[in-house]
Amino acid sequence: MPKPKKRGSNHQRGAGGQPRSVQPFSDEDASIETMSHCSGFSDPASFTEDGPEIDEEATQEDLEYKLKGFIDLTLDKSAKTRQAALESLKNAFSSKILYEFIMERRMTLTDSIERCIKKGKSDEQCAAAGLACLLCVQMGSGIESEEIFKTLGPVLKKIVCDGTASIQARQAELYSTMECLENIFTKAYQRDRDTNGVSSTHNTVLHISALLAWTLLLTICPMNEVKKKIEMHLHKLPSLLSCDDLNMRIAAGETLALLFELARETDADFFYEDMELLTEKLRALATDGNKHRAKVDKRKQRSVFRDVLRAVEERDFPTEMVKFGPERMYIDCWVKKQTYDTFKDILGSGMQYHLQSNDFLRNVFELGPPVMVDAATLKTMKISRFERHLYNSAAFKARTKARSKCRDKRADVGEFF
Repeated sequence: MPKPKKRGSNHQRGAGGQPRSVQPFSDEDASIETMSHCSGFSDPASFTEDGPEIDEEATQEDLEYKLKGFIDLTLDKSAKTRQAALESLKNAFSSKILYEFIMERRMTLTDSIERCIKKGKSDEQCAAAGLACLLCVQMGSGIESEEIFKTLGPVLKKIVCDGTASIQARQAELYSTMECLENIFTKAYQRDRDTNGVSSTHNTVLHISALLAWTLLLTICPMNEVKKKIEMHLHKLPSLLSCDDLNMRIAAGETLALLFELARETDADFFYEDMELLTEKLRALATDGNKHRAKVDKRKQRSVFRDVLRAVEERDFPTEMVKFGPERMYIDCWVKKQTYDTFKDILGSGMQYHLQSNDFLRNVFELGPPVMVDAATLKTMKISRFERHLYNSAAFKARTKARSKCRDKRADVGEFF
């Protein structure tokens, strides 16, 4: 009697039983045939002014077919195959709005991420944690994201608090509670520079990630909690300005600037006792001419700490403008800068596309509903065909979302069976 075929065997194994080679999403996927559409913002040069218009619906179907294959491959026996599939899903999620596709498969995706975090090694855990962040960005601030966090939160927190877990895995999985993050970065306050202290490169990287994640969470805390955290950390953070690691000095400086901004919002008469000593440290970093530091590092440090010094001394912030299509967004405070930098780290080159089309990000930055521009207006605007393509994509997404309201939105939990 012949043996029944195993589920998904055609996706998972190649000739001779070897792990199948995954063809990932990348910037090379620039042509329509290989679904550059899923790469979103990856290769503007591939969209020429005289090129043919894209069949949005057909391309979307091709994209979803390929993504389903990647989701199946996250269950592969080969760790290398699973990691490649996770990375490909990350690339797609960072460069396309896939709300409806993900909504129908969110439980499947959440389960796959949980398995990879629990059973995978360092690199696979990092990829899975990154995909979890993108999954929540795609789903927005609704109950679905809460369900994802409730499922994955305990798993991530366990790894964050596990001193025996790899540094890389712990660094990638820091989005947990503020208390958990504080337990990590406050170790950097220690003045003894042994192998467990500030001087350890790997631990310093972990401390930086924890500090930045904690700072982000602080921006959405109630003011009474903000006051408690400021009182707890504002006098200790300046010690990190003397760290040998440039990125730690910068993270500490920007966190200090943000804390001063929040403190002055809660109390217009806020007074910091050690202001003279702090500004002296900041001024030294803003004018650092240490010959032993690399020129690139010195330029970066001076630029950052000039802004930090202005924030602490003069309550000033150098406003930045971010362009995406015909729209503009002004980053005019440290809280907004911290939030923008965090999403940019997650989304990479897809940040501009998500600012245009992602309802959740537009709500975070108070941009209002996505701007829909009709074809006639687009042609009169002095923007590239690639940018017009992005707006066509957004319009297609809006149409799909509107139609889906009439459908049954039950989650596709039967994909495993």
